Amino acid sequence: MPPRSTTHLVLIPSYDPGRRVHDTVRAARAVWNPVWIVVDGSTDGSAERLAALAAEDPGLRVFVLPRNAGKGAAILHGLRAAHAEGFTHALTMDSDGQHPADRIAAFMAASAAHPAAMILGRPVFDASAPALRVRGRRISNAITNLETLWSGIDDSLFGFRVYPIAPLLEIMRTHRSMRRFDFDVEAAVRLRWRGVEAIGLDAAVRYFSAADGGVSHFRYWRDNARLTAMHLRLLGGFLLRLPWLAARRVRRPREPL
Repeated sequence: MPPRSTTHLVLIPSYDPGRRVHDTVRAARAVWNPVWIVVDGSTDGSAERLAALAAEDPGLRVFVLPRNAGKGAAILHGLRAAHAEGFTHALTMDSDGQHPADRIAAFMAASAAHPAAMILGRPVFDASAPALRVRGRRISNAITNLETLWSGIDDSLFGFRVYPIAPLLEIMRTHRSMRRFDFDVEAAVRLRWRGVEAIGLDAAVRYFSAADGGVSHFRYWRDNARLTAMHLRLLGGFLLRLPWLAARRVRRPREPL
């Protein structure tokens, strides 16, 4: 097992994840220590099974929220606990096996080399990726690039990332959004607005069918409506910042916004 890091941890939000959660946790623990998982009001019995794993593994910690509050809220719960214990960075990943545990060490190394930056995954899709989802994220990516003046967010929705904890917590304390599916996009945009550099690294993503144990809580109309509302909110903030952002980009084109 890897040695315990005192600065960087893996943080996994989980809601009714299906049977692949155990493979996800084991794969993450094989390459990193510690790994924390926040069970977001799951009703599928996964909380009990994960607690049993944690009882035998001091590098695994499980938090259980009493009701489903959303991905961002689950991550916020973990970030608060991590910050209180002195951790400075958290790598977030999904619990359903889509994200590549074998890339954790490389992302953590990039974060250690650039501690003021966020390390954002660039998804490398295979044939399992639903075409509608791939096309749909291009729209979000285009709007996100506009909101940040094309400053390094290659993919706005991919949740395999390393965040510096302190600035992200400060943003989430002052914004009551970012608690559900909108978390990944808004976190990246608002961190860029604060001047946090974005560094992109490739990471393979795999979509599992139901027969292979895949579980998706994405609801096309509901979640796209939330994303639309979020982007309208961010575009408003972008327009207010535009003169300052544009002037800074002209003066210092290579610096963060």
